[in-house]
Amino acid sequence: MVAVNYLRNESKARAVVAGIRAKGGTAVAVQADMSVMADARRLIADAVAQFGRLDILVNNAGKFAPKPLADTTEADFDALMNLHAKGPYFAMQEAAKAMRDHGRIVNISSAGTKLHYYGATAYLGSRGALEQFTQGIAQELAPRGITVNTVAPGFTDTGVLTDAYKKMGIEASPFKRLGLPQDIADVVAFLVSEQARWLTGQTIQAGGGIVM
Repeated sequence: MVAVNYLRNESKARAVVAGIRAKGGTAVAVQADMSVMADARRLIADAVAQFGRLDILVNNAGKFAPKPLADTTEADFDALMNLHAKGPYFAMQEAAKAMRDHGRIVNISSAGTKLHYYGATAYLGSRGALEQFTQGIAQELAPRGITVNTVAPGFTDTGVLTDAYKKMGIEASPFKRLGLPQDIADVVAFLVSEQARWLTGQTIQAGGGIVM
């Protein structure tokens, strides 16, 4: 049973739902803007209302929006913090109220927090905040057996990378290729499995070795 969140692209969300259903699963598409607190909370409430329980939360909303310090407006800063830090934080708060014991929370950050791209301090700061939340909330929820971890992808071919970033990503990885969405999904799938029960508060670098 999966609630597939989307911001604007309902058709792609429904395609994901259809794929889950084709394999015998149950899924619904739920529109919510994770940078808006009321939406973040509603997403959790809608999932619980649909399925009667909550086992897993994956916070994967994000937008790569680098800007140098001199050009960053207060609105730019707030938008990044709301999407990458504030929204996920309060989604975790709502999820913790409804989640069964031994549930799983996975946050998606960026390998950039270890690479420090020039001109992306606000973006990377918002991602770094989420990694810190992971550690603190992992401690708070550990008595219930709930694990909280972060996955930090590197350059991943999601269809939005510019040619310059593709070249950078290929050159940075010892595998000499970009990451694929499936590469990241497999790491997330492991973290939400029973086999990952002894991992919590960790940031897993899933960037094909680029942080080396």
